[in-house]
Amino acid sequence: MRAVVCKEFGPPENLVVEDVDEPVPEAGQLLIEVKAASVVFPDTLMLEDKYQFKTGLPYIPGGEGAGVVVGLGDGVEGWSVGDRAVGGLNTTGAYAERMVIPAATARKLPDDVAFDVVTGLNYAYGTTLYGLRYRADLQAGETMLVTGAGGAVGLSAVEIGKLMGARVIAAASSEEKLDLCRARGADETINYSTEDLKERAKELTDGTGVNVVYDCVGGDKAEQALRAIAWEGRFLVIGFTAGIPSIPLNLALLKSCQIVGVFYGAMTAREPEKNQAISDQLMSWVGSGRLEPHVSGRYPLEQAGEALRALIDRKAAGKLVITP
Repeated sequence: MRAVVCKEFGPPENLVVEDVDEPVPEAGQLLIEVKAASVVFPDTLMLEDKYQFKTGLPYIPGGEGAGVVVGLGDGVEGWSVGDRAVGGLNTTGAYAERMVIPAATARKLPDDVAFDVVTGLNYAYGTTLYGLRYRADLQAGETMLVTGAGGAVGLSAVEIGKLMGARVIAAASSEEKLDLCRARGADETINYSTEDLKERAKELTDGTGVNVVYDCVGGDKAEQALRAIAWEGRFLVIGFTAGIPSIPLNLALLKSCQIVGVFYGAMTAREPEKNQAISDQLMSWVGSGRLEPHVSGRYPLEQAGEALRALIDRKAAGKLVITP
């Protein structure tokens, strides 16, 4: 089968597409014919061996894929060849014509749910629902500031925040990304390439600050966002596309606020029942049409490096997928 292969750690331009042996499903695994694979930030970190989950070389990138079941490992129950499935969070192998995924964490897909829409759903939208519902306890009527709002994870926060009844302020680096945020429900926007993030967020809240910060960016934007938080607000640590920040902890004291980590990937293994509830809620929203993730780019295997480069350079607005 054809697959994208990382033979040495480094930039995505080093990736090659070649014929490799088809994976064989082991006990408890499904073999799927991949129809779509998510392109997410951890994939870019793994290319340079900078992610917390490590893999040896060579390896096939891609942490989550969606497709049709073509094989079953020993002991798998409740699945049949021909079923539509999505899964593989925190694994590798999705940038290929076929991949194996754990049956225990895979989800069956209704016929009317598109593969490219649902792949990456748990990564972005699972992270967001876990963060907003279980870590921040976001309430209807509260105001939330989202940094990096034009990316896949940030945009999921805009959409789920609105579903949960919040007032959403989307912050991003370009008007193109902010146009997308407005189209997906953002109430207010901040272009932090041309506006002061803290001051503008304060203006939009009449000086009181935001109840929840959903920070996908880190870097110098993290402290600016924290300075815009309200009394007893909650600052969600989501990711660091601009680098890991150094936060003055006196700000947490002065605001009497919480700085809360959101590590969805680790939670899925530690709390499977909670993970199941999150997944069920997301699939319900997608199935009912209340949630429809925006796919902005589809790339064949040969262009996987280009997709990853677009993510690294923060040029992607919405979700990118590989379509073998």
